[in-house]
Amino acid sequence: MNITVLGAGAGGTTVAFDCAAHGHEVRLFDFPQFPANIAAVENQGGIYAEGDISGFSAIAYAGHDIERALENAELVYVVGPAFSTGPFGEAVAGKLRAGQTVVVTPGSCGGALAFKQAAGLAVEDDSIRVAETHTLHYAVRLTQPGRVHVFLKLKAGNLLAALPGSQTANILQMIADVYPTMEPAKNVIQTSLQNANPVIHPAVSLCNSARIEGPDDFLFYEEGVTDSVGRIIEAVDRERIAIGKRLEIEIFSDPEMGMRQGYMLENNYGSGYRKAPGFLGITAQPQLDHRYINEDVGYGLVFMSRLGEQVGVETPTIDSIIQFASVLMNRDYAGEALRTPASLGIGDLTTEQIAGL
Repeated sequence: MNITVLGAGAGGTTVAFDCAAHGHEVRLFDFPQFPANIAAVENQGGIYAEGDISGFSAIAYAGHDIERALENAELVYVVGPAFSTGPFGEAVAGKLRAGQTVVVTPGSCGGALAFKQAAGLAVEDDSIRVAETHTLHYAVRLTQPGRVHVFLKLKAGNLLAALPGSQTANILQMIADVYPTMEPAKNVIQTSLQNANPVIHPAVSLCNSARIEGPDDFLFYEEGVTDSVGRIIEAVDRERIAIGKRLEIEIFSDPEMGMRQGYMLENNYGSGYRKAPGFLGITAQPQLDHRYINEDVGYGLVFMSRLGEQVGVETPTIDSIIQFASVLMNRDYAGEALRTPASLGIGDLTTEQIAGL
């Protein structure tokens, strides 16, 4: 199969490596302002990986030409932080053709809706199939341009939903050779709420802000998640689970999902993270101005807060973290409203209509 990967960060590079390792012809694209990894992959003819999956995979094309990247593509992966979804959608607007499939991974709260909006595709249009996953399929870091270290490839517990949902089963079948354990979600609201990053990253980052700004590195999960920090994570988790319950969507607790995926061994919010094999050795971000706050608060928690308000579920802990992060970063994340039900075109839907997406 001809596969295009949009996004050459750690996640996109690993998706490209894994798909190529399974025999697919893969093309890797990113914008010109991100040249280093693209240049390395182009110069060495492919990608090196080590860890849970390893080896070398040849890549057919790595570059900044979107037309060439999309040439003969049957499947397009959009891989990157939430703030990249819109630009990637705009880059391919008018260039996609009927019969192609797009998977936004991870969806990062409403990614399929955001992509369709940016690409000029109607929500109900399934001539070009668009889906999202609730998380990236890997715990991974770039070690240097063209090389990744894969701490974990998920063994289970990654949900996928198409928009519209009637296409979910067909897309799962299409990608099953590379991702055989991916599971169907009820809809894109389930994949959005099951997104764990806003539950974990902001709480740990804010509680360890002085350490992050200090001179010494530390391990984000092993050292950053004390039992008290875990209680904050748990409070956020309970609020997003309550939103799901109001919509008659089952949202698994984060430790429960972490155990299903192979990240964690214990179903609790303290030592469960500190001793999680999928998190061992992962260092904290080098600065507070980082996606762990900017993305996971601005695109994740704000979305969950507004969705909760829309369906009648209070989110006091989520709202407190949004306010705390806004003071810390001298930004108004709630006011910026970078991704909300309203910005995605579902702000006027009833609870029943949202549940039926």
